[in-house]
Amino acid sequence: MDVPVSSTQLLLGLAIGVILLIFISMKTKLHTFVALIISAIVTGLIGGLPYQQVMDSVTVGFGNTLSSTGIIIGLGVILGAVLEMSGAAEQMAFSMIKLVGKGKEEWALALTGYIVAIPVFSDSGLVILTPLAKSISRMTGKSAVGLGLALATGLQLTHVFVPPTPGPLAVAGILGVDIGMMIMAGILFSIPTLIASVYYSKWLGKKIYQIPTEDGLDFVRMDYKEEYEKSIDNIEEIYKEKKLPGAALSFSPVAIPLLLILSNTVIDLIGVGGSIQSITGFLGNPVISLIIGLLIAVYGLARRYTREQVIGSMDDGIKATGMILLVTGAGGSLGQVVRDAGIGDALGQMVLNIGLPGVLVPFIIAALMRIALGSATVALITAATLTAPLVTQLGLNPVMLAMSTCAGAVSFSYFNDSGYWTFNGLYGLPEIKDQFWAKTMVSFIGAGVTLAGVLLANMFVG
Repeated sequence: MDVPVSSTQLLLGLAIGVILLIFISMKTKLHTFVALIISAIVTGLIGGLPYQQVMDSVTVGFGNTLSSTGIIIGLGVILGAVLEMSGAAEQMAFSMIKLVGKGKEEWALALTGYIVAIPVFSDSGLVILTPLAKSISRMTGKSAVGLGLALATGLQLTHVFVPPTPGPLAVAGILGVDIGMMIMAGILFSIPTLIASVYYSKWLGKKIYQIPTEDGLDFVRMDYKEEYEKSIDNIEEIYKEKKLPGAALSFSPVAIPLLLILSNTVIDLIGVGGSIQSITGFLGNPVISLIIGLLIAVYGLARRYTREQVIGSMDDGIKATGMILLVTGAGGSLGQVVRDAGIGDALGQMVLNIGLPGVLVPFIIAALMRIALGSATVALITAATLTAPLVTQLGLNPVMLAMSTCAGAVSFSYFNDSGYWTFNGLYGLPEIKDQFWAKTMVSFIGAGVTLAGVLLANMFVG
């Protein structure tokens, strides 16, 4: 006869599992993937599940999670690799600068980063586009730090909020949110954050005012007095020298899949049936839409490259995909254990007892995981996994939970975040004080503004 497990034991199992996850990830030589699997096993055993059921939950959770996200993550990463190789990301940046206009380079770079990071990893996008940001700094006299931070902010926001980037894609799958809805919500909630962050970047550019040297290898730091602008006419010369693909073709591998996915979501929302729904349902399926985007990239953007070059680029993308898939699947394992042991119900009851708004729970968990581990993707997967049961337990809106999760994951970029060090190295910030005012502070702004939007929206739809 099974002995009932108390809520205290269930929550203790969860707490010990999370602490173990953090300890293994931070203090041992084991990868986060292994830490997640060990955490899932320990959580289940302490939570009262028999050993065999724990292992069944681990394998079932791993498989179920990857069945909904694995192919999409793989296609998205491969698409990003082709965009990097072909110069499409740089073309997007030049196009945005020309579109937004002189004197608004921070906005142009932020919007570029916002679009580029949908298929391209944020750290890669920062490395690719930093030479352009430095060139603009020399041409305009604007601080490279302000320009670079605007670019980094745009890259970070879609990396955390908008599928098919792996993190938000996994969140949508775990919480049962339609991917098209996740895209729309991610854009809606992150745009105010982007605006606030750009204004902060412009302000910081006046406080940390440094211009790249002519060779671009170092920076000259000066006191900011009165902003001056040189001519950016040379941007046209740089643009021509690059021999980049056309603007429409560069944007299309990203824009067309997003439009197809969104059209399917809109058609479903307004209730259109018949053949139109069948067509949009097929073309708007994330797998089909990303294949279409990849075909456009390969046979449009990459047509001037050899087969070996294109396949080599894809191979590099696939190598990067492997660990992402393992971490995503392991997060699903932990989630399945949490559900099967009844820990999710216990967590929901605890939230009710202490009076904490349920929508804050994923924000807190994601923020703590980001602080502890540095990885936004791991923070997203863990927070969504642990709070998924609250959707049914407390009747919470899954979209609001997803946005709260993303808001927590964007917070607190500091010493254990690879993007933190990438930015500091590229933009010449060796002092901890300057590093804090740049990447760390803008991450606080991102989390705060987005959370405020989530709490406001939750009053009406939660």
